[in-house]
Amino acid sequence: MAAEYDDDLWEVPEVESCEEYAQAGDGVGEQEADAARECGTDGFDDGQPVGYEADELDCKLLEHFGGKIVRKDLTSLMKRGANVPTFVLEYLLGMYCSTDDDDAIREGLDRIRRILSENYVRPDESERIKSKIRESGQFTIIDKVSARLDEYSDLYVAQFTNLNIEPFVMPADYVRDYTKILQGGIWCIMRIAYNRADVEEDDFGDDVFGDERPKKKSSKKKRTPADSPFSVMSLTPIQMPNLDLEGLIEQRQYFSRDEWMDVLLRSAGYEPNVLTERERLHFIERMVPLVERNYNLCELGPRGTGKSHIYKEVSPYAILLSGGQTTTANLFGRMNARGEARLGLVSHWDCVTFDEVAGMRFKDVRAVQILKDYMASGSFARDRDQINADASMVFEGNINDSVANVLKTTHLFDPFPPEFNDDSAFFDRIHYYLPGWEIPKMRSDLLTEHYGLITDCLSEFCKEMRRRDCTHLIDRYFRLNSDFNKRDEIGVRKTFSGLAKLLFPDQKMEKEDVRWLLEYSIEGRRRVKEQLKIMAGVEFIDVNLGYLDAENPGDMRVIGVPEQSSDTLIPDGPLMPGQVFGVGKSLGGEFAVYKLENKAVAGEGKFSHEGIGNSRPVKDSVEAAHRLFVENASRVARGMHVGSKDFLLYFNDLQSKGLSDEVSLAEFVGLCSAACNKPVLDAMVVPGALRISGTIDDIRGLEDIMRVAKNAGAKRVLLPTSSIQDMQMVSPELVSGVSPVFYFPGDYVGAAQKALGL
Repeated sequence: MAAEYDDDLWEVPEVESCEEYAQAGDGVGEQEADAARECGTDGFDDGQPVGYEADELDCKLLEHFGGKIVRKDLTSLMKRGANVPTFVLEYLLGMYCSTDDDDAIREGLDRIRRILSENYVRPDESERIKSKIRESGQFTIIDKVSARLDEYSDLYVAQFTNLNIEPFVMPADYVRDYTKILQGGIWCIMRIAYNRADVEEDDFGDDVFGDERPKKKSSKKKRTPADSPFSVMSLTPIQMPNLDLEGLIEQRQYFSRDEWMDVLLRSAGYEPNVLTERERLHFIERMVPLVERNYNLCELGPRGTGKSHIYKEVSPYAILLSGGQTTTANLFGRMNARGEARLGLVSHWDCVTFDEVAGMRFKDVRAVQILKDYMASGSFARDRDQINADASMVFEGNINDSVANVLKTTHLFDPFPPEFNDDSAFFDRIHYYLPGWEIPKMRSDLLTEHYGLITDCLSEFCKEMRRRDCTHLIDRYFRLNSDFNKRDEIGVRKTFSGLAKLLFPDQKMEKEDVRWLLEYSIEGRRRVKEQLKIMAGVEFIDVNLGYLDAENPGDMRVIGVPEQSSDTLIPDGPLMPGQVFGVGKSLGGEFAVYKLENKAVAGEGKFSHEGIGNSRPVKDSVEAAHRLFVENASRVARGMHVGSKDFLLYFNDLQSKGLSDEVSLAEFVGLCSAACNKPVLDAMVVPGALRISGTIDDIRGLEDIMRVAKNAGAKRVLLPTSSIQDMQMVSPELVSGVSPVFYFPGDYVGAAQKALGL
């Protein structure tokens, strides 16, 4: 039927490039703009753009990226009233508001509001739109469409995301022109026609009135997409159907290093002028999983720093798992399934982000092992098959204390749930640890009002750059030092490659540019190694990652991490009298460092303690130490009046490993220190279980004791001479870092004298 229809609400410009889109948008006629204003906004924000002053970078973007840029304040303005994907909204803004003329921008905003009000398909309005297409004969809609090839009928079969109609035939010309339709789908403007039958049969009327017309035989043939009454009249993408990557890379030459970094940040919605260079690089690092295949990133830090923004709003190729919860089947595919059900998230997305890692839970105990396998090799086994995938993994979470306090008690991977918390093999697969505590909390001035690339352009750039590799650029000028193992090298090279692809897509890097990115890449991997050393000790003792100048091998630089400092559990300087650090195995089986804080006050020789609770073994051990102290104090040092003082102990489980009954020798030393008002030797730690019988248990697990002591900052350890032989089996690095102070076996009085320097 040739009825009137509302297709003229949106006249689709028949153009083939982004530049022509911009020209079409900039040429909005006054008559069309007036009509747009008259139709109203239908719920969309009718605010107008605020005052704006272009800077030099805006002018460069307008000159070199016309049609591919948008003012980000306009995105925020339109987003308030239009619940559509950001990349779709920005593409429309790029088409109609890519200008510095205020009148043209207002006209463009009005036109976009009109388009979204009348033509955008919302899922709850699907039946109304279907009816409108039928009644009008044809109608123009905005929706996401995807297609696949049906090889048996030799047709491309398509379906919409929001408009609920049966699969229909997609003309092959559109699939050839816009290949992204076959790769997950594309948002577009489509003119859909409804083909109604010319003659409608009236079987009931025929029966009543005796129509002798021959009956049309009913067909039992199964309906196919070719039988659909809906057909495509025209299609114009409102996402970038194809990206001219080489053309975009060619424009990089007109921007300095810092300018190009600012372009990327503004394109993601951030204002670089209020960030330090280091903060800007942190924001760029968040983009690396989008541009580098099989990249594993961890970011832990305070709340409110916008950790998930990039993966939720900027890229349509990333998926955010809120709460961090999923299943093995969802992540890696279903066992014994066929087709798409056999593929999981890692096969469908470029980046899978676990938000709030503390909530990560897997019912299948094998899930963590499969995840480790995938993070290491980019492949995993399902049923009898080995499946490869390219998705990067991002782990985000919150740290609820200062980094300094966290490092005094545990490691920086502590927010992970128990399934991961002490699995050094899992964390060794992390390529970069982004220090989220260095990123400022989101505030108004961090959101840019300037021009940036449209989000879809940025995301397509990242996707296309995944095919390229820049790891070799390091070797032009530098070599990695001998502390690197294979996983360290892979992590650093992948980080460097991702940053280089973002900041230097043309690969034109000077020596200092390479050094800049290399040092940043090494720092993030070293942060991982430092936590692994706390977890597993000697296995990850080689943490001094650095590099050498290829032209001058004698010029070697070791890269540290800023949070490393002398503020360790055991300080270098003297303690207060009565305070001592003990080391022993907790009741749970882990070695840990404990601080025993004794205080002597005027009294009657009583002994009390806090921090032990109802733990009978620990209580018995410290009371045994006190009893032996009362009996032998005069042997340690003359002039101690034990009977005229009360002694108070606070048992401090610094590393939250659980209490230990193997630090009673340390408590004996601490009581002696409090009584004679003399501190123990600087940076000393005391192992050993002193029993009520006056015997000291043999020292077992000496290497673990030395490792835990060194990680805590100890420089000395009090040991019996019987441990000299065991010292031969301890790593030289540990022995050189913690010097032993020896006493005769079983001589706890002599041990106290050695510890106090008497």
